[in-house]
Amino acid sequence: MDQTTRQQGRRRRLIVGALAVVLLLAAGAFALAWRPAIEVQAAPPRFDTATVMRGARLANLGNCAGCHTADPARPHAGGLALATPFGTVYSTNITPDARTGIGGWSGQAFARALREGVARDGSLLYPAFPYDHYTRLKDEDVHALYAYFMTRTPLEAPARENDLRFPFSLRPLLAFWNLLYLDRAPWRPDPGQSPEWNRGAYLADALAHCSACHSPRTLLGGEDRRRFLDGGEAEGWYAPALNDKSPSPLPWTRTQLAAYLRSGIAEDHAAAGGPMQGVVQSLAQADPAEVEALASWLHASLARAPANAAPAARAGSLPPPAADAPPRLRAGYDLYAGACARCHDAGRAPGSGAALPLQKAIALYDPDPRSLVRIVRDGIHPPDGEPGRWMPGFAGVLDAEQTIALAAYLRQVGAGQPAWEDLEDNVRKAEQP
Repeated sequence: MDQTTRQQGRRRRLIVGALAVVLLLAAGAFALAWRPAIEVQAAPPRFDTATVMRGARLANLGNCAGCHTADPARPHAGGLALATPFGTVYSTNITPDARTGIGGWSGQAFARALREGVARDGSLLYPAFPYDHYTRLKDEDVHALYAYFMTRTPLEAPARENDLRFPFSLRPLLAFWNLLYLDRAPWRPDPGQSPEWNRGAYLADALAHCSACHSPRTLLGGEDRRRFLDGGEAEGWYAPALNDKSPSPLPWTRTQLAAYLRSGIAEDHAAAGGPMQGVVQSLAQADPAEVEALASWLHASLARAPANAAPAARAGSLPPPAADAPPRLRAGYDLYAGACARCHDAGRAPGSGAALPLQKAIALYDPDPRSLVRIVRDGIHPPDGEPGRWMPGFAGVLDAEQTIALAAYLRQVGAGQPAWEDLEDNVRKAEQP
Protein backbone atom coordinates (compact mmCIF):
# COMPACT_ATOMS: atom_id res chain seq x y z
CA MET A 1 0.00 0.00 0.00
CA ASP A 2 1.59 3.29 -1.07
CA GLN A 3 1.74 6.46 0.97
CA THR A 4 -1.08 8.16 -0.99
CA THR A 5 -3.44 5.27 -0.29
CA ARG A 6 -2.56 5.36 3.43
CA GLN A 7 -3.22 9.13 3.59
CA GLN A 8 -6.57 8.70 1.86
CA GLY A 9 -7.48 5.99 4.37
CA ARG A 10 -6.59 8.24 7.29
CA ARG A 11 -8.66 11.08 5.82
CA ARG A 12 -11.65 8.77 5.40
CA ARG A 13 -11.32 7.58 9.00
CA LEU A 14 -11.09 11.19 10.22
CA ILE A 15 -14.17 12.16 8.22
CA VAL A 16 -16.11 9.16 9.49
CA GLY A 17 -15.01 9.91 13.06
CA ALA A 18 -15.98 13.55 12.74
CA LEU A 19 -19.40 12.59 11.35
CA ALA A 20 -19.87 10.15 14.21
CA VAL A 21 -19.08 12.90 16.75
CA VAL A 22 -21.51 15.28 15.01
CA LEU A 23 -24.22 12.63 15.01
CA LEU A 24 -23.63 11.87 18.68
CA LEU A 25 -23.81 15.57 19.55
CA ALA A 26 -26.98 15.95 17.49
CA ALA A 27 -28.52 12.93 19.20
CA GLY A 28 -27.55 14.36 22.60
CA ALA A 29 -29.01 17.74 21.72
CA PHE A 30 -32.22 16.10 20.53
CA ALA A 31 -32.45 14.07 23.74
CA LEU A 32 -31.95 17.23 25.81
CA ALA A 33 -34.37 19.34 23.79
CA TRP A 34 -37.16 16.87 23.07
CA ARG A 35 -40.25 17.11 25.22
CA PRO A 36 -43.50 15.33 24.47
CA ALA A 37 -46.63 17.25 23.64
CA ILE A 38 -49.35 17.18 26.28
CA GLU A 39 -52.78 16.27 25.00
CA VAL A 40 -55.21 19.12 24.36
CA GLN A 41 -57.90 19.24 27.01
CA ALA A 42 -61.47 19.37 25.75
CA ALA A 43 -62.68 21.91 28.31
CA PRO A 44 -61.05 23.64 31.29
CA PRO A 45 -62.09 22.56 34.76
CA ARG A 46 -64.23 24.73 37.00
CA PHE A 47 -62.63 26.88 39.68
CA ASP A 48 -63.97 28.37 42.86
CA THR A 49 -64.09 32.15 43.17
CA ALA A 50 -61.57 32.32 46.02
CA THR A 51 -58.92 30.50 43.98
CA VAL A 52 -59.47 32.75 40.97
CA MET A 53 -59.21 35.88 43.11
CA ARG A 54 -56.02 34.59 44.70
CA GLY A 55 -54.61 33.93 41.26
CA ALA A 56 -55.47 37.48 40.23
CA ARG A 57 -53.48 38.87 43.15
CA LEU A 58 -50.54 36.63 42.33
CA ALA A 59 -50.65 37.64 38.65
CA ASN A 60 -50.41 41.27 39.73
CA LEU A 61 -47.40 40.50 41.91
CA GLY A 62 -45.75 38.85 38.90
CA ASN A 63 -46.72 41.70 36.55
CA CYS A 64 -47.97 39.13 34.04
CA ALA A 65 -50.02 41.72 32.16
CA GLY A 66 -46.96 43.94 31.80
CA CYS A 67 -45.32 41.52 29.35
CA HIS A 68 -48.36 39.79 27.89
CA THR A 69 -50.35 42.89 26.95
CA ALA A 70 -49.52 44.96 23.88
CA ASP A 71 -52.97 46.55 23.60
CA PRO A 72 -54.58 47.58 26.92
CA ALA A 73 -57.99 46.83 25.40
CA ARG A 74 -56.87 43.20 24.94
CA PRO A 75 -55.27 42.18 28.23
CA HIS A 76 -53.03 39.10 28.23
CA ALA A 77 -53.38 38.62 24.45
CA GLY A 78 -49.61 38.96 23.96
CA GLY A 79 -47.83 40.58 21.04
CA LEU A 80 -45.59 42.85 23.11
CA ALA A 81 -42.08 43.21 21.68
CA LEU A 82 -39.40 42.32 24.23
CA ALA A 83 -35.94 43.48 23.17
CA THR A 84 -33.03 41.21 24.10
CA PRO A 85 -29.32 41.26 23.17
CA PHE A 86 -30.11 38.42 20.76
CA GLY A 87 -33.06 40.00 18.96
CA THR A 88 -36.74 40.58 19.65
CA VAL A 89 -39.08 38.12 21.34
CA TYR A 90 -42.83 38.68 21.19
CA SER A 91 -44.97 37.69 24.15
CA THR A 92 -47.69 35.13 23.57
CA ASN A 93 -51.44 34.97 24.12
CA ILE A 94 -52.22 33.60 27.60
CA THR A 95 -55.99 34.03 27.44
CA PRO A 96 -58.06 30.81 27.26
CA ASP A 97 -58.67 31.08 23.52
CA ALA A 98 -58.71 27.49 22.28
CA ARG A 99 -56.83 28.10 19.03
CA THR A 100 -54.33 30.90 19.69
CA GLY A 101 -54.14 31.00 23.48
CA ILE A 102 -53.89 28.46 26.30
CA GLY A 103 -57.49 27.28 26.25
CA GLY A 104 -56.40 23.74 25.40
CA TRP A 105 -53.74 23.63 28.10
CA SER A 106 -54.30 21.34 31.06
CA GLY A 107 -53.06 22.22 34.52
CA GLN A 108 -50.14 19.87 33.87
CA ALA A 109 -49.18 21.73 30.69
CA PHE A 110 -49.44 25.09 32.44
CA ALA A 111 -47.27 23.91 35.34
CA ARG A 112 -44.65 22.48 32.96
CA ALA A 113 -44.40 25.81 31.15
CA LEU A 114 -43.83 27.66 34.42
CA ARG A 115 -41.42 25.15 35.89
CA GLU A 116 -39.49 23.90 32.85
CA GLY A 117 -40.02 26.49 30.12
CA VAL A 118 -41.79 23.99 27.84
CA ALA A 119 -44.99 24.80 25.93
CA ARG A 120 -47.92 22.38 25.66
CA ASP A 121 -46.76 21.22 22.21
CA GLY A 122 -43.30 20.36 23.59
CA SER A 123 -41.43 23.36 22.15
CA LEU A 124 -38.94 25.14 24.40
CA LEU A 125 -39.82 28.65 25.56
CA TYR A 126 -37.36 31.52 25.45
CA PRO A 127 -36.24 32.73 28.88
CA ALA A 128 -37.60 36.21 28.21
CA PHE A 129 -40.46 34.36 29.93
CA PRO A 130 -38.86 34.06 33.39
CA TYR A 131 -39.53 30.37 34.00
CA ASP A 132 -36.12 30.20 35.71
CA HIS A 133 -37.92 32.02 38.54
CA TYR A 134 -41.39 30.53 38.22
CA THR A 135 -39.88 27.07 38.63
CA ARG A 136 -39.77 27.79 42.38
CA LEU A 137 -43.49 28.57 42.67
CA LYS A 138 -45.45 26.44 45.13
CA ASP A 139 -48.03 24.05 43.73
CA GLU A 140 -50.95 25.98 45.20
CA ASP A 141 -49.73 29.21 43.62
CA VAL A 142 -49.32 27.57 40.21
CA HIS A 143 -52.87 26.25 40.49
CA ALA A 144 -54.25 29.66 41.50
CA LEU A 145 -52.53 31.32 38.54
CA TYR A 146 -53.92 28.64 36.22
CA ALA A 147 -57.42 29.25 37.58
CA TYR A 148 -57.09 32.98 36.99
CA PHE A 149 -55.86 32.79 33.41
CA MET A 150 -58.31 30.07 32.41
CA THR A 151 -61.20 32.29 33.51
CA ARG A 152 -60.18 35.40 31.53
CA THR A 153 -62.02 36.48 28.41
CA PRO A 154 -60.75 34.40 25.47
CA LEU A 155 -59.14 36.60 22.82
CA GLU A 156 -57.98 35.44 19.42
CA ALA A 157 -54.40 36.59 18.89
CA PRO A 158 -51.98 34.39 16.91
CA ALA A 159 -48.39 34.45 18.09
CA ARG A 160 -46.02 36.78 16.27
CA GLU A 161 -42.84 35.30 14.89
CA ASN A 162 -39.77 36.20 16.93
CA ASP A 163 -36.96 38.14 15.28
CA LEU A 164 -33.80 36.55 16.67
CA ARG A 165 -30.35 36.34 15.15
CA PHE A 166 -28.96 32.97 14.10
CA PRO A 167 -28.21 30.67 15.93
CA PHE A 168 -30.37 32.05 18.78
CA SER A 169 -33.44 31.43 16.63
CA LEU A 170 -32.88 27.67 17.04
CA ARG A 171 -35.08 26.65 19.95
CA PRO A 172 -33.31 23.31 20.65
CA LEU A 173 -30.27 25.31 21.80
CA LEU A 174 -32.36 26.44 24.76
CA ALA A 175 -31.81 22.98 26.23
CA PHE A 176 -28.16 23.89 26.78
CA TRP A 177 -29.20 27.26 28.28
CA ASN A 178 -31.40 25.37 30.71
CA LEU A 179 -28.49 23.13 31.70
CA LEU A 180 -26.54 26.25 32.65
CA TYR A 181 -29.20 28.43 34.23
CA LEU A 182 -32.37 26.52 35.15
CA ASP A 183 -32.13 25.53 38.80
CA ARG A 184 -35.28 23.62 39.71
CA ALA A 185 -34.52 23.35 43.41
CA PRO A 186 -37.56 24.42 45.44
CA TRP A 187 -37.51 27.73 47.26
CA ARG A 188 -36.62 27.32 50.93
CA PRO A 189 -37.31 29.79 53.74
CA ASP A 190 -34.56 31.22 55.92
CA PRO A 191 -35.23 30.10 59.51
CA GLY A 192 -33.29 33.09 60.79
CA GLN A 193 -35.76 35.57 59.28
CA SER A 194 -39.33 36.55 60.12
CA PRO A 195 -42.34 34.96 58.39
CA GLU A 196 -43.06 38.29 56.64
CA TRP A 197 -39.48 38.55 55.35
CA ASN A 198 -39.62 34.98 54.09
CA ARG A 199 -42.91 35.66 52.34
CA GLY A 200 -41.39 38.71 50.69
CA ALA A 201 -38.26 36.80 49.68
CA TYR A 202 -40.37 34.04 48.12
CA LEU A 203 -42.53 36.50 46.20
CA ALA A 204 -39.51 38.49 45.03
CA ASP A 205 -37.68 35.44 43.74
CA ALA A 206 -40.32 32.98 42.56
CA LEU A 207 -42.99 35.37 41.27
CA ALA A 208 -41.97 39.04 41.01
CA HIS A 209 -38.55 37.94 39.62
CA CYS A 210 -36.90 41.16 40.88
CA SER A 211 -33.39 39.91 40.11
CA ALA A 212 -34.30 39.40 36.45
CA CYS A 213 -33.83 43.15 36.00
CA HIS A 214 -31.73 44.07 39.03
CA SER A 215 -28.93 41.52 38.56
CA PRO A 216 -26.26 41.53 35.83
CA ARG A 217 -26.47 38.92 33.09
CA THR A 218 -23.86 36.76 31.44
CA LEU A 219 -22.99 36.78 27.74
CA LEU A 220 -25.56 34.02 27.21
CA GLY A 221 -28.31 36.00 28.90
CA GLY A 222 -28.49 34.08 32.17
CA GLU A 223 -28.51 35.83 35.52
CA ASP A 224 -25.10 36.09 37.14
CA ARG A 225 -26.07 34.64 40.52
CA ARG A 226 -22.64 35.50 41.94
CA ARG A 227 -23.68 39.16 41.59
CA PHE A 228 -27.24 38.81 42.87
CA LEU A 229 -29.05 42.20 42.86
CA ASP A 230 -25.83 44.06 41.96
CA GLY A 231 -27.67 46.08 39.30
CA GLY A 232 -28.79 45.19 35.79
CA GLU A 233 -30.87 46.55 32.94
CA ALA A 234 -34.41 46.52 31.62
CA GLU A 235 -35.61 47.79 28.25
CA GLY A 236 -32.67 50.15 27.86
CA TRP A 237 -32.86 51.46 31.44
CA TYR A 238 -30.34 50.80 34.17
CA ALA A 239 -31.92 48.86 37.05
CA PRO A 240 -30.01 49.90 40.20
CA ALA A 241 -28.52 47.52 42.72
CA LEU A 242 -30.82 46.48 45.55
CA ASN A 243 -28.13 45.42 48.03
CA ASP A 244 -25.03 46.93 49.63
CA LYS A 245 -24.09 48.36 46.22
CA SER A 246 -27.24 50.50 46.06
CA PRO A 247 -26.39 53.92 44.60
CA SER A 248 -29.30 55.63 46.40
CA PRO A 249 -28.05 58.93 47.87
CA LEU A 250 -30.47 58.63 50.80
CA PRO A 251 -31.34 55.49 52.77
CA TRP A 252 -34.73 53.88 52.31
CA THR A 253 -37.13 53.22 55.15
CA ARG A 254 -39.51 50.31 55.01
CA THR A 255 -42.46 52.72 54.92
CA GLN A 256 -40.95 54.53 51.93
CA LEU A 257 -40.36 51.25 50.10
CA ALA A 258 -43.93 50.07 50.63
CA ALA A 259 -45.26 53.42 49.38
CA TYR A 260 -42.94 53.35 46.36
CA LEU A 261 -43.94 49.81 45.38
CA ARG A 262 -47.63 50.67 45.60
CA SER A 263 -47.57 54.16 44.06
CA GLY A 264 -44.22 54.72 42.34
CA ILE A 265 -43.31 57.64 44.57
CA ALA A 266 -41.95 58.04 48.09
CA GLU A 267 -40.72 60.89 50.24
CA ASP A 268 -37.12 61.94 49.45
CA HIS A 269 -36.88 59.50 46.52
CA ALA A 270 -37.44 59.82 42.79
CA ALA A 271 -40.62 58.71 41.04
CA ALA A 272 -40.65 55.39 39.20
CA GLY A 273 -39.80 55.64 35.52
CA GLY A 274 -39.44 53.32 32.56
CA PRO A 275 -40.29 49.63 33.08
CA MET A 276 -40.75 50.14 36.82
CA GLN A 277 -43.92 52.12 36.13
CA GLY A 278 -45.62 49.00 34.81
CA VAL A 279 -44.46 47.02 37.84
CA VAL A 280 -45.90 49.64 40.17
CA GLN A 281 -49.18 49.67 38.25
CA SER A 282 -49.51 45.92 38.83
CA LEU A 283 -48.42 46.05 42.47
CA ALA A 284 -51.03 48.72 43.15
CA GLN A 285 -53.63 46.03 42.43
CA ALA A 286 -51.94 43.31 44.48
CA ASP A 287 -52.72 42.30 48.06
CA PRO A 288 -51.35 45.17 50.25
CA ALA A 289 -50.05 42.64 52.79
CA GLU A 290 -48.00 40.94 50.06
CA VAL A 291 -46.54 44.29 49.00
CA GLU A 292 -45.64 44.97 52.63
CA ALA A 293 -43.84 41.61 52.70
CA LEU A 294 -41.89 42.58 49.56
CA ALA A 295 -40.96 45.86 51.25
CA SER A 296 -39.78 43.97 54.34
CA TRP A 297 -37.48 41.75 52.27
CA LEU A 298 -36.23 44.64 50.15
CA HIS A 299 -35.56 46.88 53.14
CA ALA A 300 -33.39 44.19 54.75
CA SER A 301 -31.38 43.95 51.54
CA LEU A 302 -30.98 47.71 51.05
CA ALA A 303 -30.13 48.20 54.73
CA ARG A 304 -26.73 46.70 53.97
CA ALA A 305 -25.87 49.75 51.85
CA PRO A 306 -23.68 52.47 53.41
CA ALA A 307 -25.71 54.37 56.00
CA ASN A 308 -24.38 57.87 55.32
CA ALA A 309 -26.28 59.94 52.78
CA ALA A 310 -24.33 61.45 49.92
CA PRO A 311 -23.35 65.02 50.97
CA ALA A 312 -24.90 66.50 47.84
CA ALA A 313 -28.29 65.00 48.75
CA ARG A 314 -28.50 67.27 51.79
CA ALA A 315 -27.93 70.47 49.82
CA GLY A 316 -30.50 73.00 48.60
CA SER A 317 -30.75 74.36 45.07
CA LEU A 318 -28.14 73.16 42.61
CA PRO A 319 -25.24 75.62 42.39
CA PRO A 320 -23.43 76.82 39.29
CA PRO A 321 -20.10 75.12 38.57
CA ALA A 322 -16.84 76.69 39.62
CA ALA A 323 -15.61 79.60 37.53
CA ASP A 324 -12.80 77.50 36.08
CA ALA A 325 -15.05 74.52 35.29
CA PRO A 326 -14.99 73.09 31.75
CA PRO A 327 -17.33 74.84 29.27
CA ARG A 328 -19.52 71.72 29.09
CA LEU A 329 -20.40 71.98 32.78
CA ARG A 330 -21.17 75.68 32.48
CA ALA A 331 -23.40 74.96 29.49
CA GLY A 332 -25.09 72.19 31.49
CA TYR A 333 -25.85 74.60 34.33
CA ASP A 334 -27.39 77.10 31.92
CA LEU A 335 -29.62 74.35 30.54
CA TYR A 336 -30.59 73.27 34.05
CA ALA A 337 -31.41 76.83 35.11
CA GLY A 338 -33.52 77.39 32.01
CA ALA A 339 -35.35 74.07 31.71
CA CYS A 340 -35.27 72.26 35.07
CA ALA A 341 -34.82 74.60 38.04
CA ARG A 342 -38.35 76.03 38.01
CA CYS A 343 -39.75 72.65 39.08
CA HIS A 344 -36.83 70.89 40.74
CA ASP A 345 -35.59 73.78 42.89
CA ALA A 346 -39.09 74.27 44.29
CA GLY A 347 -38.97 70.94 46.10
CA ARG A 348 -41.66 68.30 46.29
CA ALA A 349 -44.40 68.07 48.86
CA PRO A 350 -47.51 65.86 49.02
CA GLY A 351 -50.01 67.16 46.50
CA SER A 352 -47.63 69.72 45.03
CA GLY A 353 -46.87 70.05 41.35
CA ALA A 354 -43.19 70.60 42.04
CA ALA A 355 -40.47 67.99 41.57
CA LEU A 356 -37.83 66.24 43.65
CA PRO A 357 -34.61 68.22 44.20
CA LEU A 358 -32.30 66.49 41.77
CA GLN A 359 -29.48 65.92 44.22
CA LYS A 360 -31.81 63.29 45.73
CA ALA A 361 -32.48 61.53 42.40
CA ILE A 362 -30.90 58.09 42.24
CA ALA A 363 -30.34 58.32 38.47
CA LEU A 364 -27.57 60.85 39.10
CA TYR A 365 -25.73 58.35 41.30
CA ASP A 366 -26.14 55.27 39.12
CA PRO A 367 -22.85 53.85 37.82
CA ASP A 368 -24.50 53.86 34.40
CA PRO A 369 -26.02 57.00 32.75
CA ARG A 370 -28.77 55.29 30.75
CA SER A 371 -31.66 56.00 33.11
CA LEU A 372 -30.84 59.70 33.42
CA VAL A 373 -30.46 60.00 29.65
CA ARG A 374 -33.85 58.28 29.17
CA ILE A 375 -35.55 60.53 31.70
CA VAL A 376 -34.13 63.69 30.13
CA ARG A 377 -35.05 62.62 26.60
CA ASP A 378 -38.35 60.80 27.15
CA GLY A 379 -39.64 62.21 30.42
CA ILE A 380 -41.84 60.31 32.86
CA HIS A 381 -45.47 59.71 31.98
CA PRO A 382 -48.05 57.72 33.92
CA PRO A 383 -49.89 54.98 32.01
CA ASP A 384 -52.71 56.22 29.81
CA GLY A 385 -55.69 57.28 31.87
CA GLU A 386 -53.87 56.80 35.18
CA PRO A 387 -52.98 59.56 37.67
CA GLY A 388 -49.33 59.99 38.54
CA ARG A 389 -46.27 62.19 38.49
CA TRP A 390 -45.42 63.62 35.10
CA MET A 391 -42.29 65.13 33.58
CA PRO A 392 -41.95 66.33 29.99
CA GLY A 393 -39.35 64.82 27.70
CA PHE A 394 -36.77 67.08 26.07
CA ALA A 395 -35.78 64.95 23.07
CA GLY A 396 -37.33 67.51 20.71
CA VAL A 397 -35.75 70.45 22.54
CA LEU A 398 -32.20 69.38 23.41
CA ASP A 399 -29.74 68.08 20.85
CA ALA A 400 -27.14 65.44 21.71
CA GLU A 401 -24.49 67.91 22.86
CA GLN A 402 -26.95 69.73 25.10
CA THR A 403 -28.17 66.45 26.61
CA ILE A 404 -24.56 65.45 27.28
CA ALA A 405 -23.82 68.82 28.89
CA LEU A 406 -26.89 68.71 31.12
CA ALA A 407 -26.27 65.12 32.23
CA ALA A 408 -22.58 65.85 32.89
CA TYR A 409 -23.49 68.88 35.03
CA LEU A 410 -26.11 66.99 37.02
CA ARG A 411 -23.73 64.09 37.64
CA GLN A 412 -20.62 66.06 38.57
CA VAL A 413 -22.05 69.16 40.24
CA GLY A 414 -25.53 68.10 41.25
CA ALA A 415 -24.48 64.74 42.70
CA GLY A 416 -20.79 65.38 43.28
CA GLN A 417 -19.89 62.14 41.49
CA PRO A 418 -17.08 61.42 39.01
CA ALA A 419 -17.92 61.85 35.34
CA TRP A 420 -19.50 58.94 33.46
CA GLU A 421 -16.95 57.64 30.97
CA ASP A 422 -19.58 56.33 28.55
CA LEU A 423 -22.01 59.26 28.68
CA GLU A 424 -21.48 60.37 25.08
CA ASP A 425 -21.98 56.85 23.69
CA ASN A 426 -25.19 56.37 25.65
CA VAL A 427 -26.64 59.66 24.46
CA ARG A 428 -25.83 58.80 20.84
CA LYS A 429 -27.41 55.34 21.22
CA ALA A 430 -30.54 56.84 22.78
CA GLU A 431 -30.96 59.04 19.69
CA GLN A 432 -31.02 56.05 17.35
CA PRO A 433 -34.50 54.86 16.32
